[in-house]
Amino acid sequence: MPKHDDPTTALPGTGPEPTAPTPPSPPLPGPGYRAVFRVREFRVVFLAHLFSLLGVVVSELALTVLVYDLTRSPLLSSLTFALGFLPYLVGGTLLAGLTDRLPPRRILVVCDLFCAGCVALMVAPATPVAVLLALRCAIAVVSPVFNGTRMATLADILGEGDLFVLGRSLLRIVSQSALLTGFAVAGVLLTVVPPRGALAVTATTFLVSALLLRLGTARRPARASGSADGGLSGTWAVLRNRRVRALMLMFWVPPLFAVVPEALAAPYADEIGVSTAALGLLMCALPVGTIAGELFAGSFLGAATRSRIVLPLAVTGVLPYLLYAPEPGVPLAAAALFLAGATGAYTLGLDAWFVAAVPEEQRGRAMTLMTAGMMTVQGIGMAGAGIAAEFAPVHAVVAGTGVVGTVCLLVAAAELRAAGATGHTGAVGDRKARRG
Repeated sequence: MPKHDDPTTALPGTGPEPTAPTPPSPPLPGPGYRAVFRVREFRVVFLAHLFSLLGVVVSELALTVLVYDLTRSPLLSSLTFALGFLPYLVGGTLLAGLTDRLPPRRILVVCDLFCAGCVALMVAPATPVAVLLALRCAIAVVSPVFNGTRMATLADILGEGDLFVLGRSLLRIVSQSALLTGFAVAGVLLTVVPPRGALAVTATTFLVSALLLRLGTARRPARASGSADGGLSGTWAVLRNRRVRALMLMFWVPPLFAVVPEALAAPYADEIGVSTAALGLLMCALPVGTIAGELFAGSFLGAATRSRIVLPLAVTGVLPYLLYAPEPGVPLAAAALFLAGATGAYTLGLDAWFVAAVPEEQRGRAMTLMTAGMMTVQGIGMAGAGIAAEFAPVHAVVAGTGVVGTVCLLVAAAELRAAGATGHTGAVGDRKARRG
């Protein structure tokens, strides 16, 4: 689902289309996040992201409640959440080629309108549960296309340097913040209106996001020609690049293990006999750490420093989970989760490496694959955590994740070094050589 370029006064389909400057000229110099907000197109994308996120969070909770009200089945209710992860792989592989073969603004607007239409169908009282779940799947299928296109468009708007990295960081911070406040807002909304009423609100947020993107972002041509490889053959063309493949691996491996404590937070709270308030603290600790780490790295560290800390932070990202070994109380467990979240600051440097390594004509597809893979591995990690907790105590599963995850991250880091993907200069040089 979309979690989620100079404005024009023309309505969709009327008046002249604005054209984007070529090449993009990242404007006003200046360190930190303030410089990113000086870019007018980014402000539009950022605002659209807020509305789209609101739609995502509220619709997820409202649809879960609606399915439970209709069926009284905990299985179907939980399946509603799971369906937000599983179709990402389908959309990310089969539809990724569209992100480079069609104009990016058109893709973003159509995806938002598609999501609004699906949610509108959910609002209809006669819609059966099976169709509700199918619509949930349909939204999830187009989500990686939306997210990958938006990430590639950020590089068009902000350039491939530090502004792009900081822009990506801001969108991630907003997404993490939604985990802290979004469900609370949705819960309050559901006390005022029924689930179908809450879904109607989310349809509106998707429409607002589509309108902002259509009127506030510049028209840009497709990055690749219409004859470019589509479908799985084009996907394989991206993955044949060892450098890009190694970078994707480093994006995918950490989330696979990082989600384990969150997936098992409720069973762990029950295991140590604490209240639901303590459970809320455990659920918040990881995203709070992630936000703090990103804000510190984006505000106080330069691009060179952020590049140097990528591998050290990435390979130690799940080591704090070893603090679960003695079955700690809430304070120590929350501290472990906060520390693990703070290591997520490595993603700023990794973003710079990734955008430098991917050829422009493959940028949309590569970023779609990357985001789809990140969502898919989180679903796998959650499922694997639940299976492991059937055979071992929860604290042992989380501590074991710290060991196994660190070993896997060391292997991924070694592959990254062997592929020569651990620096901006080398990646750019290699790309220029391939083009020349």
